[in-house]
Amino acid sequence: MPRALLDDTAAFDDTAALGDAAALAATIAARDADRADQERRLAGHTFDALVAAGFARHFVPRRWGGAEGGFADLVRRAAALAEDGCPSAAWCAALLAAHGRFAAFLPARAQQELWGATPDVRIAAAISPPAGTAEPLPVGGWRLNGQWRYASGVDFADWVLLAAWEPSGSGPRARVLALPAGDFATRQTWDADGLRGTGSNSVLADSVLVPPHRSFLLADMLAGRPDAAARCHAVPAQLAGGLLFAAPALGAARRALRLWSRWAGAAPHREAGAVHLALARSSAEADAARLLLADAARRADTDPVTEHLVARNRRDAVATVDLLVTAVGRLVRTGGPDTGPEAGPEAGELQRLWRDVRTVASHGALRPQPAADAYAAAVLGPEAD
Repeated sequence: MPRALLDDTAAFDDTAALGDAAALAATIAARDADRADQERRLAGHTFDALVAAGFARHFVPRRWGGAEGGFADLVRRAAALAEDGCPSAAWCAALLAAHGRFAAFLPARAQQELWGATPDVRIAAAISPPAGTAEPLPVGGWRLNGQWRYASGVDFADWVLLAAWEPSGSGPRARVLALPAGDFATRQTWDADGLRGTGSNSVLADSVLVPPHRSFLLADMLAGRPDAAARCHAVPAQLAGGLLFAAPALGAARRALRLWSRWAGAAPHREAGAVHLALARSSAEADAARLLLADAARRADTDPVTEHLVARNRRDAVATVDLLVTAVGRLVRTGGPDTGPEAGPEAGELQRLWRDVRTVASHGALRPQPAADAYAAAVLGPEAD
């Protein structure tokens, strides 16, 4: 089935709008998707293509040559990369951008060290939950020790941001510290069922000395800086964090729908009614998810920031992924190119996409109960407790 028949609002994620570099990145990612799944990391040239497409510089301050871009544009581009390329590559691309936004909370001296030569710096991060310890030193700075899990794309990182516990007079507090490549080690621990190509391995720090200017409090990043010149640095992290995680799931689900529809239209089926019903329901759910995500991303870029807005966006990120899990799950249960004598060169891809969508949905930022509690508190007030 032609792609146009699946979406009458293709402007949301039209690859042509992404530019030549982004289109090339999608082509390279699609070609290497099976390899990434098997090797549990992206190929080096795939990661290079993501950087060339501008993902690393998306939120970097303009003073360093970055784009100070918007959330809606990043959501659109990441979803398109997942649909036309590879969900694991799209996940790494979205996080490349997000980590540049995190690093913008570093003091100016550290930003100069990161981006003084180029805004296209590869930054990995492991900040939630905080782990390890940051011991304050008498001369200033910290001694960092610990192990952090799930640092997507860390094998290609120039820098890594790690959240560790620092003692303080009111009890431990989380501090984010920036380490250049060479100051940390990695351990191959990524064994998730889906998004295998993200290479979300562990980071180890053994008595690493971190100077004072390479750090900020995690609470500052979570709250945002209302006086920041760029909207992307001013807003609280939870306003758009879940949306960036949901974008690769949207692209994966839309790609799954394209594959499944091609199979469904190739030959008559014994249970034609069930096939037609699955197509109608799953395509409607995918469209609903796309509209929810696009509207939430637009609000993140434009609407006045309130507790209600943050809670609503968290709610909609979770609802988006719930819809996508339901949509792709129905397609898998109804059959597809991976089953029976009709299986062809696409065999296995539908199952991989299904694993990817489920793995996105399992991320801590997309847990339904915390999002529901936050929304209830914003709508109902203190009595919600």
